[in-house]
Amino acid sequence: MLAWLAAETQTIEKLETARKRFEPAHPSYYSGRPGNQLQRLMTARQDFLSIWRQSDHRETVRDIKLFGRQIVAVNSPEAIKYVVATRHENFERKTPQMRRALEYLLGDGLFISDGETWKQRRPLVADIVHKHRVPAFGDIMKNTSLELAERWTGLGDGASVNALYEMAGLTAEIISRSVFGNDLGEERAGMVTDGFTSYQALIDSINIGYFLGFDEGLPLLRTPSLRRSVKRIHGIIDRVIEDHLAGKGDDNSMVELLIRRQKRNPELNLDVVALRNEAATIFMAGHETTAATLTWAWYLLSRAPWVEEAVHAEIEEICGSNVPTVADVPNLKWCTAVIEETLRLYPPVPILARQAKQADLIGDLDVRPASLILIVPWVLHRTPSLFADPHLFKPERFLEKRPTPYSYIPFASGPRICPGLQFGLTEAILCLAVLAQRFRLRVPEDHRVEPVSRLTLRPRGGLPVTLHRR
Repeated sequence: MLAWLAAETQTIEKLETARKRFEPAHPSYYSGRPGNQLQRLMTARQDFLSIWRQSDHRETVRDIKLFGRQIVAVNSPEAIKYVVATRHENFERKTPQMRRALEYLLGDGLFISDGETWKQRRPLVADIVHKHRVPAFGDIMKNTSLELAERWTGLGDGASVNALYEMAGLTAEIISRSVFGNDLGEERAGMVTDGFTSYQALIDSINIGYFLGFDEGLPLLRTPSLRRSVKRIHGIIDRVIEDHLAGKGDDNSMVELLIRRQKRNPELNLDVVALRNEAATIFMAGHETTAATLTWAWYLLSRAPWVEEAVHAEIEEICGSNVPTVADVPNLKWCTAVIEETLRLYPPVPILARQAKQADLIGDLDVRPASLILIVPWVLHRTPSLFADPHLFKPERFLEKRPTPYSYIPFASGPRICPGLQFGLTEAILCLAVLAQRFRLRVPEDHRVEPVSRLTLRPRGGLPVTLHRR
């Protein structure tokens, strides 16, 4: 409805192999008529990445009014710090769009909860996936990657696969073994991947009710297709939790740690439903974001062979013929830089949106209660004053220096920074190293890669690749 009002956009991709310059796929700058906010809203419903003008890529705080609703875009590191850290409690609440989009799937899970529920559970979940626990899960990451490599070998050289589907299956299996202590299996991993893919496709990018005056937005229309997607995902997660509770899981799994904590601290009120919500949150956030990151990394390496050569040379130098392990990760500088640059160009959650509880002042801008506060890593990470050649794939920038604080926030920042940051980062680096040691992945030259933002940032239709043994 009204889709014809949306502005036309095109995807830009430029490769100059001789000059070792690669500008990976991104939408052109928005060129809709100034002042036509309805057109911009309709464009956002189709593709949230395509509504940003070149002038938005500056260190600034600005607002617009849409049907009387104030929308504040915050694109300055200093102002971002104010929102996510200094005045965290006034801006901690996720937007009605995000809450309505995910409450059916995740209940009151940590990702969309706030207030007392968030305060109670955040330390608990953060401890479960704390960086000091990551080495304990290193063998799971390595061995699961090796199993995938073995399956790829069986497909034969030059075999075609969908990298997004393959990475989603890999990370779903890793998170299942880590969170629940038992194997998910290829079939169930595929069911979760398919379920979340269809769920994302069915979610509207904009909650129109919010802009029509409903501060809490309007509830999600639970269509039969949406219910089937959720049932499929919940069914898998419920089964692995039940298996765990029946003694079929690992005593060192994350869920077992949650259960032990609940026994020691009954006031946490982690009943079976709450346990599922938190397990589902860890599961979905842990598998989806890393899968997307690895998929984008394969695309970038496929188009930039000079970077791929540096990655292979490093793996050879650090690991030789040995399988990379979690102990090697600190020394895999190029692998780390590739993942960090991938997260800069394609942050898994490209929009961090909050809802102001009370009136406030961000920079010199007065903010009304219930206003929409947009921090957009997609735009922030492509701001020229913060990152030179912002649209180019240049992982070496992360070898040279660290970004300005609050200018690089692929995992959010402040008290609501992703508690699984170290787990996900280590997983992405190690999986990349294990698989890159054995394979080159090639995206067909004639394939048009197009980023699309729903709940997370994925290549539209996945990413077809061919597998080539090294």
